[in-house]
Amino acid sequence: ILGCIHDGKFALPNALNALSNFRKNGGYVMLLPNAPRPKAAVKKHLKSMNITEKFFDDITTSGDAAQVSMFSGKVGYNIYHLGPKRDESFFTDFPENINSDPEIVRVTLEESEGIVCTGLFDDTSETPKDYINVINHGIKKGLKLLCVNPDIFVDVGHHRVWCAGGIAEAYSLAGGETIYCGKPHKDIYELAYTKLKKFDPRGTARILCIGDGINTDILGGYNQKLDTLFVCGGLSSDETGITLANEKPDQKKLNEFIKANKLYPTASIGFLR
Repeated sequence: ILGCIHDGKFALPNALNALSNFRKNGGYVMLLPNAPRPKAAVKKHLKSMNITEKFFDDITTSGDAAQVSMFSGKVGYNIYHLGPKRDESFFTDFPENINSDPEIVRVTLEESEGIVCTGLFDDTSETPKDYINVINHGIKKGLKLLCVNPDIFVDVGHHRVWCAGGIAEAYSLAGGETIYCGKPHKDIYELAYTKLKKFDPRGTARILCIGDGINTDILGGYNQKLDTLFVCGGLSSDETGITLANEKPDQKKLNEFIKANKLYPTASIGFLR
C-alpha cells in the first residue's frame, strides 16, 4: 500500500485524507508494505514525509515477517546479507517477542549457510544480472535464499528501481530454493492477523486490501479470500492508461491488463482518495 500513499519521496495528500477520514469513521488501517526493514524503521521513514499515526493504526512489514523466518533457522544461522547498508535495521532492530537465540551471524558468501536478500547493493545502477556469480555460487552450494521484499520493482519518484524480488526470481529460475515472506505470500498476513486481533478480537471485521501491485497486493488479498481495491496509478500507470491529464484508468486498457494477469480485483481506482 505504500506506493498508494507516497511516491517514494513525497506523500500523496488525497490518499492520506482517505485514510484519515476512514479512521475517523471507525475504520482500522494496517499498513502492509513489502519493505525489507522492520516496523520501527518504516515508521521513521514515513514520518520524514509527514505520514504519521494520524493516518494509520499499525504497520506490518515483510521485514517483520522475514525476521521471524530468519530466526527460525530456515536459511541457517550463519548467513550472507545481500542488500544495501540502509537495511541494517533488519539485523539490529527486533521486536521484544522474537526469540533471537541462537544468534544470527553475518559471514562471507563462502562461509554462509544461507542468503538473506533485502535488495541490491546499489539499486540506482545495478540489476539482477550483476549478481549472476552470487546466484551461481548459492545454487552450487545448495544455499536457500530468504527474500525479505518480494517486490520486483518499486518507484522512487519517477525512477523505477529493482528490489529483492528481482534477485529472488532470478535465483528461482536458475534452480535455487527461495523463501518469500512478504505479499502475496502468507507469512506477512498471518503476522498482521495476530496484530489485528487487538482491534477485532472476534474476527468479524470486513477487510479490504488496497494496493498498486497486481501480483503482490491484489494476488495476496485474493489468496486470503479478501476484497481488493486495485490502485492503477502506481506501478501499472502505463499499462492502465493513467496520465497527468487523466487520473482515471482507460477502461479498455484496464480490462486487458486484468485479463492478462488473470486477477480480478473487487474494484479499481485511478488513485487512492
